[in-house]
Amino acid sequence: MSSKAIKEESKRHKPGQKFPTPTPGFADRVFYETLLRQRPGSMMAQEWCVNFGVLPRKEASKLYKKIMERKGMKRSAPSVSSSSVVRKKKKSKSNIIRDDGVDVGMQVRGDEAMGSAVM
Repeated sequence: MSSKAIKEESKRHKPGQKFPTPTPGFADRVFYETLLRQRPGSMMAQEWCVNFGVLPRKEASKLYKKIMERKGMKRSAPSVSSSSVVRKKKKSKSNIIRDDGVDVGMQVRGDEAMGSAVM
């Protein structure tokens, strides 16, 4: 990519934008923009609007800084790939209940099968 193309790309993308900006009539965009207007403190709406670049550049920059502070990250911190993160496996208890010998009275006779109608 030439330096001119990189400058054009950076003009289109706003701070924190990860995805292409959806059209104004896109249902998700309408929902999150409305949510942000009605509840400016909504973390979910803030992140969505920043990630999709639907806010003006100045507002997006302020919210992006706020989001990074909330997540405890610096603004220019590189993202960590999931392959380099070591996760511990949790031991889960088996929640299987054995039903040997339990009769709950739900037996089906030959004339009570599904789809059969009595006339």
